Amino acid sequence: MLYFKEMLFIALLAVIILGNFGDFMVDYGEGASLPHLLKEGAVILASLAMLAWLLLDLYRQRRELEALRREIAGSRPPAGSFEGRRRLADAIQQQFRQWQLTGSEQEVGLLLLKGLSFKEIAVLRETQEKTVRAQATAIYRKAGVNGRHAFAAWFIEDFL
Repeated sequence: MLYFKEMLFIALLAVIILGNFGDFMVDYGEGASLPHLLKEGAVILASLAMLAWLLLDLYRQRRELEALRREIAGSRPPAGSFEGRRRLADAIQQQFRQWQLTGSEQEVGLLLLKGLSFKEIAVLRETQEKTVRAQATAIYRKAGVNGRHAFAAWFIEDFL
């Protein structure tokens, strides 16, 4: 779902390129003027360049997403800290239940506590950034805090 708009735009651009190329070939066969053919050729080349740029950017985004997923999956606690992390995770889950966070809000809440940006969370969850912002706002409201920093501080306050 995350790449739906990009793929739709790429498909539309490909249709435009094919249509322009077909028109170029018809015009060439009918002996159209050189300036007209050059204009159509320029549109085709510009469209191809834009298509290549979009495909490369989409490839880069997918690589970054996979790297982020590997980083999150690979973050393991140092030896000896497992028990403390488990207790903290249990406390966080218990508090999330007490605040009556939905499953999606709990997932977003954990990713916020890990320090991910709204954009990174949206990419990981394959949703829109505005959806993540709305979920974060609901989390802060249910937790009775004013934002991300107060939300994170709520969990570490007792440790300091």
